Amino acid sequence: MSNLKQVGKNIEHIRHSLSHVLAMAVLERWPNTKLGVGPVIENGFYYDFDLLEPVKPEDLKDLETRMRKIIGRAHEFRGKKVSLTDARKLFKKLNQDYKLELLDDLEMYGTTEAHEHRQQIGTRKLANRKLANRKLAKVSLYQTGDFIDLCRGGHVRNTREINPDAFRLTKIAGAYWRGSEENPMLTRIYGVAFGSKKELEDYVKLQEELTKRDHRKLGQELELFSFEDISPGAPFWHPKGMIVYKTLERFWREIHDANEYQEISTPILVKEKLFEQSGHTKHYLENMFLVKSEDQHYYLKPMNCPESTIVYGSKVRSYRDLPLRFSEIGRLHRNELSGTLGGMLRVRQITMDDAHIFARPGQILEEISAVLKLVKMFYGIFKFKPNYKLATRPDDAMGDPQLWKQAEAGLAKALERNKLKYELKPKDGSFYGPKIDIHINDALGRDWQMATIQLDFQMPERFKLEYIDEKGAAQRPVMIHRAIFGSFERFFGILIEHYVGALPLWLSPVQAVIVPVGAGHTAYAKQIAKLLKQKGVRAEAWDSSETVSKKIRGAELQKIPYALIVGDKEKKAKGVRVRERKRGDIGMIKLSRFADRIEKEIAQKK
Repeated sequence: MSNLKQVGKNIEHIRHSLSHVLAMAVLERWPNTKLGVGPVIENGFYYDFDLLEPVKPEDLKDLETRMRKIIGRAHEFRGKKVSLTDARKLFKKLNQDYKLELLDDLEMYGTTEAHEHRQQIGTRKLANRKLANRKLAKVSLYQTGDFIDLCRGGHVRNTREINPDAFRLTKIAGAYWRGSEENPMLTRIYGVAFGSKKELEDYVKLQEELTKRDHRKLGQELELFSFEDISPGAPFWHPKGMIVYKTLERFWREIHDANEYQEISTPILVKEKLFEQSGHTKHYLENMFLVKSEDQHYYLKPMNCPESTIVYGSKVRSYRDLPLRFSEIGRLHRNELSGTLGGMLRVRQITMDDAHIFARPGQILEEISAVLKLVKMFYGIFKFKPNYKLATRPDDAMGDPQLWKQAEAGLAKALERNKLKYELKPKDGSFYGPKIDIHINDALGRDWQMATIQLDFQMPERFKLEYIDEKGAAQRPVMIHRAIFGSFERFFGILIEHYVGALPLWLSPVQAVIVPVGAGHTAYAKQIAKLLKQKGVRAEAWDSSETVSKKIRGAELQKIPYALIVGDKEKKAKGVRVRERKRGDIGMIKLSRFADRIEKEIAQKK
């Protein structure tokens, strides 16, 4: 058995090596443990274990101590290749059943990708992949001390290359073997690792900040939305959350009406033949929810574009009608795997702020330029600075490659005409067309992909869309797909984290709360609330028996922009003592002056 080529030190090799060291520590503590898999993930690693007793959070410190001792023993990572027969004998002797199952995959598929795909994307998607069915003569193992694992490698040469102060075990979770509920539940232990102690400390600080900003936690605390097991990946919107939702929706409609969009609405449940014609059943089937009724196959629509072509094709269109801008706030469903769901940021039920522009080829540049200006204006409201990426033809693209080149050139020209710098994202376009992905950075510097602009020659061709030109001849229109929010849910989640729940005044579900000092000031507080409501301000008078300080604290916890305290002095002067969120007490202001001020701030979207 020959040694495999040793690899140099880098962060992925460190993280991969630490997953082996973790397995060594677990076996040292619980010798009869059965091992699952232990891949590298973003910022760290994990390993899955089948244990005879539960691991408690306090056990992580003990495992870290054991791992540091193992690191200090200067074990080498030695790779070797053995036959499938010898590997089976070895893992059978070690009583490692899950490794034997992985060896069966290696024999069937001829590649370690099989179990990795199942771990990452689930058995459902694996069934749709065509993996090479070739026999392997040998498989790869790595040995560290007495520990042996089935592994393709990517390790440090020696455990001494791992900084013992630059890793930490972070949490324990349950994970079904291979992501299937039909398989045993394993214990997954997560860890993070970096090249230096400072990098680890910076990461820990960032995680603390992220925990403070977690939109799922804030969403419940602020009574905006919640998630329930009865409908994974779909939010339950609470009354305050719906106020924000409807305010965003109203703003969306205002800017679209001002830019001559016509709003449409299309069905959620659609017969299979529509998505066969659009190409979605070939290119997107694994993400679609199938519904059977009366021997017919229907799908919950994962996107609005195929149905917008039906609206376009409902009558004969003239060149004078174009461009036609159809906007739609559509409820979509995408069959995301349960393990990938993440609050509002990754859902199954999506509210997409879509629009589809049908244009003549000579109108492409003007229309895309208008969308780019719309995006810039929209994100400017939230003080987000957009940056642009051009995603080109993917490997599984449909349609004529020449049309793809034409579409990519059209998008690039629009970006350049508008003097917008952009990066290329090779092979990252949609299966029916290239796109401009628009990214923003939030308050923590995290990068988020938001709006998209896609230029599509394929869908009009597949649906035989036409317009009659100046000479009376039928011509094919071009289709521009675009979304500004991306999705209401995701945009909402990002906003909550960006502002730590303290939404801008115009979006806040409660914009001002009036706090009477005593029972004798309640009538005046209600009078103020009524006046502010007449001016379109979302105001509440809090007339509970709690102390003033407790009410003010409640307003702070609910992130309410203004708390107005009223007592004898304020009542006599027809004023309010204003406490502004973050600034604190800014003094007494005449009620009429404050009412005009807050009305103006809301209108200006401050």
